[in-house]
Amino acid sequence: MNNLRPPLHRVDPRARRWWTLQALVVLSGPALLTALCLFVLSLLFFPGALVWLGPLLLVVLVLPAVVYLTVMPRWRYRVHAWELGELAVYSASGWFWQKRRIAPLSRVQTVDTMRGPIQQSLGLATVTVTTASTAGNVKIAGLADADAEELARRIGAAAQAVPGDAA
Repeated sequence: MNNLRPPLHRVDPRARRWWTLQALVVLSGPALLTALCLFVLSLLFFPGALVWLGPLLLVVLVLPAVVYLTVMPRWRYRVHAWELGELAVYSASGWFWQKRRIAPLSRVQTVDTMRGPIQQSLGLATVTVTTASTAGNVKIAGLADADAEELARRIGAAAQAVPGDAA
C-alpha cells in the first residue's frame, strides 16, 4: 500500500492562507490571547510570579501556538492533493495524520460544494463526494471556486458514465 503514488493535482495556493486564518481563529489566536492576558494580569497584580510564569507561558502556550500557525498550513499544502480518474476519485488530506481516499465513481451518490466564511473571502471551496461506503466521504478542500464547480460537474458526469451503483 505504500507504493500508492500521490494524487496529481495540488489544491489552490490560497489554501495556506485559509488554514492560517483557521488556526488563528480556532487554536493559535486563543492560545496567544490567553498567554497575553495571563502575562498582563501577572504583571499588574503578581509581578513576582513573572520569573516562573513567563517561561511557562512561553513553553506551554506561545511556542506551540506559533509553531502550529507557521508549520501546519505549509505542511497541509504539501499533503493535500486530488485526482479524478476514469474509474475513481482520489484525494490526500491531513497534515500530522494523513489520509488517502480512493472512491470508485460507480459508488458516488452525491457531489457537494461547500464554502465557509473564510473560504468565501478567499475565493475557495470544498468538494465533498458522498459514496455508498461506510468509510466516509471524500473531501477535497482548498480548491478555487471555479475549479471546485468544474470538478463537481466532472465527478457527477463521470459517475453517471460509469456503470454500477451510481447509474
